[in-house]
Amino acid sequence: MALAPIRTRRRAEPMIALINIVFLMLVFFLVAAAIAPSLDRSVELVEAARIDGRAPPDAAVIRADGTLFYRGAEITSEAYLAARLNEESGPVALRLVPDRALPARRLVEIAMNLRAAGAEEIWIVTERGLE
Repeated sequence: MALAPIRTRRRAEPMIALINIVFLMLVFFLVAAAIAPSLDRSVELVEAARIDGRAPPDAAVIRADGTLFYRGAEITSEAYLAARLNEESGPVALRLVPDRALPARRLVEIAMNLRAAGAEEIWIVTERGLE
């Protein structure tokens, strides 16, 4: 008389490998976020809701008193435009990061000076509001 073969149960896949990968990804993104430089600690961004954001790779920071900073150094609006034109060929989109306390008239004045100097596009970078 032949006996029926014994069935072996499949063992579940070990979840520890997946947990390790997720943990390593978490650590990587935490470190990568800590390395990113901040714009300027004394600047509070303007709030705006329901807008499409753009990352400011080479933005000029405008403090509340109207001084313009580019890559950590004080600069004039004309010098900022010239620096950006030297970095890229073709049309250049300028990005301005104004302080919340900067009067709107001063921001418009700076933007108009940049337009008069030859800037084709000017983007105002703001903080996205919570919906």
